[in-house]
This record gives sequence, C-alpha cells and structure tokens, in this order.
Amino acid sequence: MQKITNTFILVFILLSTPGCGSSDNQNSEEPASAYQNVPEINLPNGFNIHVYADGVENARSMVLGEKGTVFVGSRTAGKVYAIVDEDQDYKGDKVITIVQNMNQPNGVAFRNGDLYVAEISKIWKFENIEDHLDAPPEPVLISDAFPTDGHHGWKYIAFGPDDKLYVPVGAPCNICLPDEIYASITRMDPDGSNMEIFAHGIRNTVGFDWNPQDDVLWFTDNGRDWMGDDLPPDELNRAPEAGIHFGYPFCHGSGVSDTEFGDQRDCNEFAGPVQDLDPHVAALGMLFYTGDMFPEEYQNTILIAEHGSWNRSTPIGYRLTKVQLDDNTATSYETFADGWLKNGSPWGRPVDVIQMPNGSILVSDDASGKIYNITYQNNRGIYSQ
Repeated sequence: MQKITNTFILVFILLSTPGCGSSDNQNSEEPASAYQNVPEINLPNGFNIHVYADGVENARSMVLGEKGTVFVGSRTAGKVYAIVDEDQDYKGDKVITIVQNMNQPNGVAFRNGDLYVAEISKIWKFENIEDHLDAPPEPVLISDAFPTDGHHGWKYIAFGPDDKLYVPVGAPCNICLPDEIYASITRMDPDGSNMEIFAHGIRNTVGFDWNPQDDVLWFTDNGRDWMGDDLPPDELNRAPEAGIHFGYPFCHGSGVSDTEFGDQRDCNEFAGPVQDLDPHVAALGMLFYTGDMFPEEYQNTILIAEHGSWNRSTPIGYRLTKVQLDDNTATSYETFADGWLKNGSPWGRPVDVIQMPNGSILVSDDASGKIYNITYQNNRGIYSQ
C-alpha cells in the first residue's frame, strides 16, 4: 500500500489535563482539544489524522452517545471520561471525568440514553447520562456475576443487534484449562437477566463488532505467550451462532496445537479463525467500516487496533490494520496506519476504533492519553467533515 506521512502545518491550541471527579460524582472539566496533525503516523494517500482530544489518561474502549458525546473507559486510571464536541467540528472541547476509583472500567456501551460500564466483576448503568455530565447520577448495578480475577479480567462490552449486552470473560492465566465461565463471551438482557455463555474457547477478546450485512458477531482474540516469537497468531473470528468453541487452550489460530494442552484434543474439533493475525500484536478493538467518507473499497472492511507486542524480541503491532472480505472469507490483511512504533520503541498504543457520524473514525491510545480522528480527503481537496 502506498503511504504518506502527514506533513501538514501544526495548529496548536492550549491544552490542559482534565481534573478528576471524586467518588461522589463531582467532576471538573477543561479544554482538551488540539486540532493538531500527527506527522508521525503513516496513512494511505488521501487520509489525514489529527488529535481529537488530549489528556485522556489511559484511554481505552470508546462508545458514542446519542447526542454526540464520546465516552471512554480506562484500565490503570480507574476512570470513565466524557468527551464533548460543543461546536461539532470533530475536535473535543471538554474532557469530563464522570467517574473514578473504579476497578479497571475498560468497557463502555450505550443504549437508549444510558451508559453501561464494565468493571472486572460488575456491570453498572448510568441513566440518561448525556443530560447529566456535570453531575452524573448514581450508577445502577446491572450484574455482579463475573469473576474477580485481574488476569485478563478487564472487559470490552457492546450491545448486539439482538439487544443483548455481550460481555467477555478472559482466561485467568496465560495458558490453563479454566472453569466454564472463563475464556468465553457471555450475553445478557439489558437489565442483567438471562445471562448465558454465547461462545467458548476464547483466550481474551477485547474487541468485537457485528457484520451489518447479516448481524453475525466477529471478534479479535489474543494468542497465548511463551510459544516463541512467531507462534501462535492472534485471531479474527466469526461466531454465526451460539455454542461454538474456538479452541483455547488446546489449539490456537489455524491448527496450531498447544505445547501443554494440545495432546488432549484435535484441532479439527474447533472453529478456526477467519484470519490469522500477526503473532503477539495484541489485537483489540475492531469495527466494520460502513461510513461514506472513506473510498468505496473500504465499505464493510474490518479495521483493527493492534496494541502491540509486550515480550516479542522484535516488537510488532502498534498500528491499525485492515482485513478485506469476500462474503465471509478474508482476502487481505495489511497495515492501514502505523508509526506508533519508532526505531523499535513505542510512543503510543492503539486500543479501540469507532466510527463517527460523518464517516471518519476515532482511535484511542492508552499510552499517550490521546484520541485521534482519521479523515479522508476527497477528490476536490476538501475534507469531508
């Protein structure tokens, strides 16, 4: 893919790190936006990237509210943020800390005006949140049915086309044969009732989306560590129905037998990935692109945030990749945006990617505490904002 490095003029706006709300829902807010291009990031011709919001400590999973608020979860910060674009120019004007002191509130979801937040073992709901950003309501406990394990305990959550809330439960280890609730994706009604395990054999998924053509769930999965630099691959999977087992801990990727558990089961017993991703890239958030800003060939392309390897001898990942499909078959897997890894050392780590109403996308970066906006320049030289 032909790439260019953005070299546009930097336009600086005063930045301030937002204050933190207290446990009784007090909060403070400061200007947090800089319409600032990011020349370090390489993109295909015609694409541009700028800072949407800064000062979003440990920015992780994102969800868009009905009134345009971008909600962002975190892990190490223990906070949930609301980014407000008051003049609708696709630059965040305020970052508001709406809650703090939570136990790794990575996952956020939105439904009918309410924000859902996932801690390690609990799901909470903040009702009518966009009308109360300055004084968030007391959260309503939806479920406390999840394990308390910290290892792979942080969660990505989302509502599916069936109006069920999907909640993964990662394996409490690198490689082990855990109890049934672990290494799974669960789902429940919006009020927390009728919880069930939807899929098994998933080491740790922190990103999923539904194909808009048939409403089928697709998800990324992180492969195990300590089988070498090049094994096993991370995975992009498809779950067309409930009850499918994807192989963990017995098998990984396309028929890679585990060194500890592989002799117990045959890899042919399990569903294989649609696409083997590169090994140890820590594939996290993903989406099916459905906007009308990007070129036509991006329609229904999957975009994946690869957080980056942590123990590979040569680091890889730290980028966005795209997977093109022909029906349910992957036809290509290649880099879409990179540059967060410079001279073998990362200065940023992409986590999640969401689509905005104008067809641009937002990318969260938990290392730099920034949210980026990626746009496309049309043939007339005008950005479609």
